[in-house]
This record gives sequence, C-alpha cells and structure tokens, in this order.
Amino acid sequence: MWKNFLRGLITVMLLYCAQTQAAQNILIVGDSLSASYGLAQERGWVNLLQQRLSNEKRPYQIINASISGETTSGGLYRIDALLASHRPAIVILELGANDGLRGLAIEATRNNLESMIQRAKKSGAKVLLIGMRLPPNYGPAYTEQFHALFAKLAKKYRIQHVPFLLSAIAGQREYFQADGLHPTAEAQALLLDTVWPVLQPMLRR
Repeated sequence: MWKNFLRGLITVMLLYCAQTQAAQNILIVGDSLSASYGLAQERGWVNLLQQRLSNEKRPYQIINASISGETTSGGLYRIDALLASHRPAIVILELGANDGLRGLAIEATRNNLESMIQRAKKSGAKVLLIGMRLPPNYGPAYTEQFHALFAKLAKKYRIQHVPFLLSAIAGQREYFQADGLHPTAEAQALLLDTVWPVLQPMLRR
C-alpha cells in the first residue's frame, strides 16, 4: 500500500513540476525587431531580457518565436501551435510593423491582433501588446489610425501595453542600421528598458 502511495505522490509531484515549469515560459511572437535582424542573436533585446531575468533569479524562460518579415496574419497562423507547445505564462505580441509598412488595411491588422489576444488569454496567459509607429510618408490618417489601434486593443482587453517599442531611439539615426528601419546593437538595451517597466509587474517572484 505504501509503495502505491509513494508512486502516486511522485507522479503528482512530477506533474506539478512540469506544469510549474511550463507556466513560467514567456512567449514572444514578433517580427525582425525582436528577431535580432542584422545582429548576432545574443545582442538582441530579447536575449538581453533573458539575461536580466536570469541575473535577477526570476524563474522565466524566454521562447522567442519572432520571425523577420512576419505580419499579424503570419502570427495568427502560428499562435495556436505556439500556445499549445509552450503553454506560456506571458505572451508578448510585437507585430504589426510589417502590416503598416505594406499599407495593409487597418481593420485586418486589428482583427488579427485581436484574435491573437483572445487566444492567448483563453490559454490562461497574460498578454503584453507592443505598439508601433509608422514613418510620416504613409499619411497622417493612416499612421494615426495604425498607432491608435494598439492602445484601443489594450484597453478593450485590459492587457498591458507598450505604446511604441522604438520610442527611446526614434529620430536618432545613429541607433539604426543602414536601412534606417532596424535598430543597431547599441540600441537594444534601450528597447529592453522600454519594455521592462511594463513587463516587470507581470512577473511572479
């Protein structure tokens, strides 16, 4: 009888440990800004985030599912499998820039982000939505509607929100690579410092 009891206890403990570990994943679904485009992976803001979490002994593992060139439709296509595979405690959505740069319909971008937020919340994860701005040459109507959609979604679903990932380096050419779109290695710590104040309260000690 005791052997059966011990076996059952060990099984429960193993299941609990597995669930605890899975619940402490942070899933990042983003584009080139989170995929370290043009840089060594270890120099990107996402890897710097993992380093900070480790240094502070916070039990979180970053799952970086970001892909250069990714759109919100691509993120939506992948989100279910990512949630099922990693069972994250927190989902960071950093998508939309490529939609805007391609001049895609605002409504389509909003619908895709909304579906991802809904699915992440349904899985039990907390959600952090990272906003973006577009260059002024896209016209004031489009650029303002684009930027506003992130705050509107954050308010509607009561999720955390970073208004603009590049706010600390916008207008400072020295922080961008030759293409004028992607931040340099020197800018990555500033990107992390933009995200961290919003992410930190979401973390469990």
